[in-house]
Amino acid sequence: MTASILDGKSFAASIREKVAEHVARLKNEHGVTPGLAVVLVGEDPASQVYVRSKGKQTVEVGMASFEHKLAPDISEADLLDLITKLNADPEIHGILVQLPLPAHLNSDLVINSIDPAKDVDGFHISNVGLLGTGQKSMVPCTPLGCLMMLRDHHGSLSGLEAVVVGRSNIVGKPMAQLLLGESCTVTIAHSRTKDLAETCRRADILVAAVGRAEMIPGDWVKPGATVIDVGINRIERDGKRVLVGDVHFDSAAQVAGAITPVPGGVGPMTIACLLANTVTACCRANGLPEPDGLTV
Repeated sequence: MTASILDGKSFAASIREKVAEHVARLKNEHGVTPGLAVVLVGEDPASQVYVRSKGKQTVEVGMASFEHKLAPDISEADLLDLITKLNADPEIHGILVQLPLPAHLNSDLVINSIDPAKDVDGFHISNVGLLGTGQKSMVPCTPLGCLMMLRDHHGSLSGLEAVVVGRSNIVGKPMAQLLLGESCTVTIAHSRTKDLAETCRRADILVAAVGRAEMIPGDWVKPGATVIDVGINRIERDGKRVLVGDVHFDSAAQVAGAITPVPGGVGPMTIACLLANTVTACCRANGLPEPDGLTV
């Protein structure tokens, strides 16, 4: 068996196309332009590249982009004051504070100062609670992208056994909640799970989000399973720096029914879903119908 490849790059392009169509309708029919504010503290090179990409894609789909680049030594009070102003700005429907923040800033305090209705990352404690209790919330972008890909591939996920390897607040926990919402039977596993290999082999859907390069080999994968690899790890191979996932792709692809590659799988979906969340937040703020296919 050779797995079919779930092409996140092409799927993300289709999401951005839907976002752009809905943004055009909001402008033409309601005179509303969705706005996304991104706050970057410091000069982390990876964060700078990511923020530039977010800003570029925001403009490309017709939304308003607001970037706030702040000094690495900004005080917590000044950062919170900026967020208060963004919360009150009617032109801004989504607020994202790029993580990680410098060590002197309390990330939880900063994230929880964002208006939950504008929290397009889905990290605010109110959105975490709403998602966990099956209520309408802003959903974290990476798990939302994974769910969209799974729905597209499977149709109904009801009754499938899902194993999520990883228990982070950003991916593992919200991914498990989304899969529960789709009526999957869900196990959250991690590096300390007893007989992790056997737990993984039970999965019809295996989501790897543990942050360890190629930790999951092909013989941990159930034949025909769908493997969603969220990991992005830089390793040295044949004298070159390469990107690999948390799953050993070559061996897993011989067993799985479908698999996401790294790069080009889940990664492109994250920004696409950020744009989708911003449109959703704009619609909710203006009492307008939410876009089909862009939310849960």
